[in-house]
Amino acid sequence: MSTTGERTSEADGARSAGDLKLEVVVIPVADVGRAKEFYERLGWRLDADFPFDNGFRVVQFTPPGSGTSVQFGTKMTSAAPGSAHGLYLVVTDVEAARGQLAAHGAEVSEVFHPGAPGAQFAPDASDRVSGRAPDGASYGSFAAFADPDGNTWLLQEVTTRLPGRVDPAATTYASAADLAAAMMRASTAHGEHEKRTGQADANWPAWYAAYMVAEQAGTELPE
Repeated sequence: MSTTGERTSEADGARSAGDLKLEVVVIPVADVGRAKEFYERLGWRLDADFPFDNGFRVVQFTPPGSGTSVQFGTKMTSAAPGSAHGLYLVVTDVEAARGQLAAHGAEVSEVFHPGAPGAQFAPDASDRVSGRAPDGASYGSFAAFADPDGNTWLLQEVTTRLPGRVDPAATTYASAADLAAAMMRASTAHGEHEKRTGQADANWPAWYAAYMVAEQAGTELPE
């Protein structure tokens, strides 16, 4: 079950017929009320809390700006409570995201980068190097936290997508903050573009648009 609604037009009907959109991930918890209180405190959106007479209960939360939700409850999974590890939350500024979570009561690690491939998943935090990834490399900076059951989450900073990672025909932003950040990067790059050409670019909106689409899709950026 997902509470996310989406309308499909005839123009994109053929394409959407083959889409497989991951909308919900189930996490195992021991105490539903405690888990609900934790995720509410983080400021995640409560989408549903449906109890049934047979003891089944489903609770759904959506992280801010996310297209995927999490569910937990009773009679939902046989997995051991706290056994969901390495759940990714992608952010554009790991320091800012870490600060917001900490302000809401989460015990978040300091920002780190892997000292060895896969170190972000190590349960003993071995081979985690304090601080952001060298040169602020996209995909390389993390912070971690856990819910009361021990399900673990990773904040991963992504500023530039790998080529082919995003459909170039569908440019979307998860929040107004993400869109504003993309526009700021386009503005900075456009300033360099005007320096190179030596003249003001009257068609800057089109240049911004081309830059933002290419950046998100991981294709060659305009110069």
